[in-house]
Amino acid sequence: MLMSSADKTAKLYYGPSSFRVLRPGKHVLCAVTGVEIPLAELRYWSADLQEPYASCAIATRRLLGLDTTGQ
Repeated sequence: MLMSSADKTAKLYYGPSSFRVLRPGKHVLCAVTGVEIPLAELRYWSADLQEPYASCAIATRRLLGLDTTGQ
């Protein structure tokens, strides 16, 4: 069975205040936890590191260097 692009993980380019879809999909994976984040719910990412985060707390810890498990 073929998967539609809506069933796949999207590939995004993260800018400072928005993101651009490079490969269509319905979600991205949190860079730290690996949890699926629906695109409609994506609020936290790093433009410098080009990675998404599932929550504000995860993003803050990652950007402060307190959580390096995403690399």
